[in-house]
Amino acid sequence: MRVPRVAYFPDSFHEVNGVAHTSRNFVAYAQRHGRPFLCVRAGTREISYEQVGELGTLELERSRGSVRMEKDLEFDTLFWRHGGAIRRALERFRPDVIHITGPSELGMFGAYFAWEMGVPLAASWHTNVHEYAARRMGWLTGRMSAAGGAGVEDAVEGGVLWATSQFYKLAKVLFAPNDELCRMLERTTGRPCYLMQRGVDTEMFSPSRRTREVSDRAVVLGYVGRLSVEKNVSLLVRVERELEAMGVGEVRFLIVGHGSEEEALRRELKEAEFAGVLRGSALGEAYANMDVLVFPSHTDTFGNVVLEALASGVPAVVTQDGGPKFIVRDGETGFVTGDDGFTGAIAELVRDRVRLERMRLGAREYALGCGWDAVFDRVYEGYGTAMRRTGLGVETV
Repeated sequence: MRVPRVAYFPDSFHEVNGVAHTSRNFVAYAQRHGRPFLCVRAGTREISYEQVGELGTLELERSRGSVRMEKDLEFDTLFWRHGGAIRRALERFRPDVIHITGPSELGMFGAYFAWEMGVPLAASWHTNVHEYAARRMGWLTGRMSAAGGAGVEDAVEGGVLWATSQFYKLAKVLFAPNDELCRMLERTTGRPCYLMQRGVDTEMFSPSRRTREVSDRAVVLGYVGRLSVEKNVSLLVRVERELEAMGVGEVRFLIVGHGSEEEALRRELKEAEFAGVLRGSALGEAYANMDVLVFPSHTDTFGNVVLEALASGVPAVVTQDGGPKFIVRDGETGFVTGDDGFTGAIAELVRDRVRLERMRLGAREYALGCGWDAVFDRVYEGYGTAMRRTGLGVETV
């Protein structure tokens, strides 16, 4: 039985974020299983096409006309110049389905060529852009009354969600990293939605990578991710101050990542090491040297870093919003709580090292059951739905 030929257009690939991380693992999955797969992505090289077995890669350089969205994320206003190269690659590859990851310049090209070639479009939702847009209105809403500011943020969030949903309606089938988002997408687009969760490399992220001295009795509170407003990283400062006021000592932070809020965190946190962006074994070692992951984001759709922490034997404290709450088993592999509960949860683990150790073991055990192959096998089942909705009869396994 022939598996579908998939042309994949990720918003990001080389960057440090959840979409890029998932995309790199998706390519590795296709290569590992010998599946016909074309990855069309943006990079720093000039136009480059490579073919190794069934795996093709078209990398396209972003121009100086790119608009910076975040420290390592850009939108190229001149990306249209690559239209010819993309068309030639797709004609050579002959995809059965085109899969995009959002309304970026890559996503727009993928949606256009799916329409032009009569190929079913699949789209995955990785980022709550509507919530990000609302959070970034702080420069305006901070000057308004509480009610007025909340009204503006609600209006922005609703408007962006509506606009983004119209784009996602172009697809025959959708993917999202948790059930809550799937239900929202099915309601706003009328399209079927399948889970596209995240997996974890349990060898790269493992308690065995811990290098701290046994005599080090401090509790290291870790944060991994973008240091930006929408990640709610200001809560880290509040946690440190409240722990100090409670008389909870022997605590320090290990911050991995970069972003617009880094300068403020460096200024406000008293006991913190800033490691910058880490990859590979250095990142695995950083996780393993933490004792608790503090992840205060309300906007993450999944939370790769939470799963990586659990695989490293590090329980996580997360909010009641977004995707991380679906990963953490409250009271067993960490805590799920509101902003006001973070300090108390952390203080409990600092004071009760026996419970902390029990959670460390539970976190590792949970992560051992999360693999990338199972994640992408389900994605291919979703492709079958997309092709049936288009009247194609390609098998998915």
